[in-house]
Amino acid sequence: MRSINLLDEDTINKIAAGEVVARPASVVKELVENSIDALSSAVTVEIKDGGISFIRVTDNGSGIDSEDVENAFVSHATSKIHQACDLLSIASLGFRGEALASIAAVSRVEMITKPHPDLTGTRYCIEGGSPKQKEEIGAPDGTTIIARDLFYNTPARRKFLKSPGTEAGYISELMGHLALSRPDISFQYIQNNQNRLHTAGNSSLRDIIYQVYGRDVTAHLLPVQYESDILSVSGFIGKPILSRGNRRWETYFINQRYIKSNIITQAIEDAYKTFVMVHKYPFTVLHFTIDPSLLDVNVHPQKMELRFGKAKEIYQRAYDVIRGILEGRDLAPQVSLAREEKKEQTAPGPEPFEIQRLAGMGIHPQAEKNPYRERKVSGSPLVREDKAPFSDQKPQNMPADRLPKSQKPQQMTLAQSGLMNADDLDQIHLLGQVFDTYWMIEYQGKLFIIDQHAAHEKVLYERLLKAFRSHSVKSQLLAPPVILRLSGQEQVMLRNYQDEITGLGFEIEPFGGDDYAISAVPLQLFGMNAADMMIEVLDSLNENSGSLEGSAITYRIASMACKAAVKGNTRFSRQEALALIREMMEADNPYNCPHGRPTMISISRYEMDKRFKRIQD
Repeated sequence: MRSINLLDEDTINKIAAGEVVARPASVVKELVENSIDALSSAVTVEIKDGGISFIRVTDNGSGIDSEDVENAFVSHATSKIHQACDLLSIASLGFRGEALASIAAVSRVEMITKPHPDLTGTRYCIEGGSPKQKEEIGAPDGTTIIARDLFYNTPARRKFLKSPGTEAGYISELMGHLALSRPDISFQYIQNNQNRLHTAGNSSLRDIIYQVYGRDVTAHLLPVQYESDILSVSGFIGKPILSRGNRRWETYFINQRYIKSNIITQAIEDAYKTFVMVHKYPFTVLHFTIDPSLLDVNVHPQKMELRFGKAKEIYQRAYDVIRGILEGRDLAPQVSLAREEKKEQTAPGPEPFEIQRLAGMGIHPQAEKNPYRERKVSGSPLVREDKAPFSDQKPQNMPADRLPKSQKPQQMTLAQSGLMNADDLDQIHLLGQVFDTYWMIEYQGKLFIIDQHAAHEKVLYERLLKAFRSHSVKSQLLAPPVILRLSGQEQVMLRNYQDEITGLGFEIEPFGGDDYAISAVPLQLFGMNAADMMIEVLDSLNENSGSLEGSAITYRIASMACKAAVKGNTRFSRQEALALIREMMEADNPYNCPHGRPTMISISRYEMDKRFKRIQD
């Protein structure tokens, strides 16, 4: 049996660093939290190369006395707790005394610090856990810490870091959370010499939400203010119109600490049930204040989780607060009357949405003889029609000898014998539309009922999928471009999947700061909300992969087709219905939408005769 060895101090420190310092964002988090605990009113974070080569955090806090500087880098040395019982009522963000020791173990660290009463400060350098230099220096009040060459002495860990852009994305998202956690502190974030975030520190949470998430989000906020004996809650929740396909917008703080809690998350999502669609998640920025004696924050190396006392009561209070606000508000989306009046003044004809949608299908309700003309759609760029419109032929009644003989029904799939064929459209007798949703068709002795949304969804899905696989997706330019603000993580996803997103027909490029300009969308989806489509794509991407493959791309295209497809309760013209049916019949599988729902059902002549007792079994 192998002997048991006592690890040396250097190895111990590097193992401890692995728990606390996972990536550059971990360094920033620990240093900024120390600055907050030092009662700073202003904190500046500067990074280069995603924080891998350079991180500098500067604050105007209380500073560190010269005689304590070296002790600050010793493991488990801290000024925030003194004995074990202090863990039961922690009010500071840091308390373990591991951060500086762990950072110094895997990087080259330089600290310059000066307490307010002192005339001069102290400069201290430490590399890989080994002290290098300590000297007196002139310095402003507060502390500056520089961490260079992260993981320079642990190459195995450094090689698992992602690209500088990706690592910078994590830091950008972290800085947004830190700014939201303390509206009373001015935060400045500089990335590669460019200013990315600068908050005023005026205690206005709404102002910071505006800076981090943009104007469109800030316009749909509901204020939250509640106090009880167990907890108090303040902040904002979003109207149901603000929902995403993942939980990145669910932000909450417990005693000013950004945290993830299954209890709080469940309370938020349960409160929003029936207000948002299934698999959609709301927007929240909430500050919970809970008695520290009811919390255990010492359960995760990076302090991202905690345990609750009175968990059921905390869940119920959080649920009641959010649900009460949602139920007490008029949440109906607002419609601009000016735009409605503008529509009424236009010449009679299809709605702009219908024109745009049909443009993608290559048809026009009032088609002229020349099917290859160019036209302008509701102020949109020129759209070139490349398909001749379908004629609205009045089908002839089917001769009696063409009807199949009466026979007992048998179980069979719609596709078994080619029940409908695009070549036999002249045999289709289009009876009409019911409930503005379903089309009734008589064809070869059967009554077919077609769901127009499912059918259109299927057509768009196969059209997009075939174009993507053949690298022939056509894009439609937008004039003017749509401006969209992306979070740090969304920017990471965009960079990782840029080629695939371009292959889907989108054209998107930086517009300054966190804003991006969408200048083109897939032709088939022209007329839909470009920003919503882009967010839908980004929300579902996996940060651990570099390409869209297999079921991932299929799901995304299916989702976009579903959003773009004409909905139920929409009146179709006869010509539109025939065009849709013809293209649906040319699909590889016309009988089911991409999500598996049937596009049509059929009732045989025999079954109807039987129901009306014309025949007996």
